[in-house]
Parts: sequence; C-alpha cells; structure tokens
Amino acid sequence: QVQLVESGGGLVQAGGSLRLSCAASGSIVHIRAMGWYRQAPGKQRELVARMYSGGGPYYEDIAKGRFTLSRNVARNAWYLQMNNLKPEDTAVYYCKAALVGDREVWGQGTQVTVSS
Repeated sequence: QVQLVESGGGLVQAGGSLRLSCAASGSIVHIRAMGWYRQAPGKQRELVARMYSGGGPYYEDIAKGRFTLSRNVARNAWYLQMNNLKPEDTAVYYCKAALVGDREVWGQGTQVTVSS
C-alpha cells in the first residue's frame, strides 16, 4: 500500500510562488511514476507534470517555464515548485502515484488560489 499526502497550497497573488509537497509512505518501492494533476471548478482533471522513477520530469504546456517538478529520495517526497502563478492556475492540485501492476493512488489534494 502507498499513501500520499499533499501540502503547500494556499492563497497567493498573481506573479507569486508556491511549493507543493507530496509525501509518500508505505510501499515506496512500488512507485513507477509520480504525477501532479489539477482540477479547476467545472473542468476536468488535467496533468501538470510527471516524473518516472529514474527519469527526468515531463511538463505539460501549462507548466513549461514556470513549474519545476523534483524529488527528494531520502524523504520519499516529490515537489512542485510553481512560479509566476496566474489566476488560471487556481485549482485543487493532486499528486498521483502510478504503481507496479497498473495500480494508482491519489492524494487528497491541496487548494491553490491565485488572486489577480
């Protein structure tokens, strides 16, 4: 079993920064990839960035040049550094672990609100 807990969301003005954290516990060795997703009100959940174990990060266009995905192996944590935030970045942000055996685990989400 893998459990994920996100933190770091909050209210920030446009142009500001936030760093989201995703702390993993349990069978960490089963994690093949970690992704950050977001869901704005009335919209579908969308991929923001993803990192496969042993690989580099992948960013969707919405994140390129502004967001940075990183991992702290010793702390079993993944981070999403978000800079130059825009009001359209307002959403609930989730981390999702892709596990061996095609299973996946979602965190509970953390709210990010960007004011104009």
